Amino acid sequence: GLCRTEHMFFEEERLPTVQKMILADTEEERQAALDALLPYQREDFAGLFRAMTCLPVIIRLIDPPLHEFMPDHDEVFAEVIEMRCKGETEGLAEKEELLAAIESMHESNPMMGLRGVRLSMMMPGIVKMQVRAIFEAACMVKKEGLEPKPEVMIPLTGHVNELKTIQPQLEEVAKAVMAEQGVNIEYKFGTMIEIPRAAVTAAEIAEVAEFFSFGTNDLTQMTFGYSRDDAEAGFLLKYVEDGILPKNPFQTIVRDGVGQLMKWAVENGRKTRPDLEVGICGEHGGDPDSIEFCHSINQNYVSCSPFRVPVARLAAAQAALREKGFTPK
Repeated sequence: GLCRTEHMFFEEERLPTVQKMILADTEEERQAALDALLPYQREDFAGLFRAMTCLPVIIRLIDPPLHEFMPDHDEVFAEVIEMRCKGETEGLAEKEELLAAIESMHESNPMMGLRGVRLSMMMPGIVKMQVRAIFEAACMVKKEGLEPKPEVMIPLTGHVNELKTIQPQLEEVAKAVMAEQGVNIEYKFGTMIEIPRAAVTAAEIAEVAEFFSFGTNDLTQMTFGYSRDDAEAGFLLKYVEDGILPKNPFQTIVRDGVGQLMKWAVENGRKTRPDLEVGICGEHGGDPDSIEFCHSINQNYVSCSPFRVPVARLAAAQAALREKGFTPK
């Protein structure tokens, strides 16, 4: 499956520290906030490794843009205006600074802006903290007699040079922790394939990444040029009703577009790295037609929401039977 680490940052006791890290004026202030977050992340990962002993745990490093961790702009703006109108001076300067910081993070298209590996490149301290937490937790659990198997996933790679830059830094952190703890951990570093360019250049990316996971939601958005929320609320239903599209591409993988990119990525990635592990994550992982397609291009696994696991297992079994010439009832 896929562990999305950003969800851990939204907990009530952690969010203020995350915001301090984002708003820090100096590297010292930012590092102090990261040091405060480290124990939380370590305990989260330790719990995962205990529950999943002997099984791989794919942990995606921070992906969303930083503004998602900040207070709502309109609410802060309204508070500032109200304080000014009432002549309240206590706390006004701090609120104005917060508003200015939120406005400075504004992006015209944040889902294609500073997020994923780009955020890691610009603020490497965040992902270095996460990797330290992952491996400190893994070492702790290994000393308890269990067998953690972390697989660290770097999101939103579009160019192999991004991985060539950030992955060695993260591996250095992993090796340093293992040396400090005197423990060896079996691990992998991989990436998400969710940008069309990454799929087209998968042979190069597989020189660095040890596994791929297709982020089919983003890959579908970027391949079609659709904003999922806007498309589904606007024209997409009519496109399906009128037969322009056979199915909603956010529910079922379209084989001659997104699917072709995935097929190329699997084939070319394995030319470089024959043992490359490949899967998908997202709602497509619970769709029977998409699962059959993933089986046909020799993917190793699908990941989906918990409530869709029974359907996914059944669909995977049916796809395997069809391949062997049986017709499932």
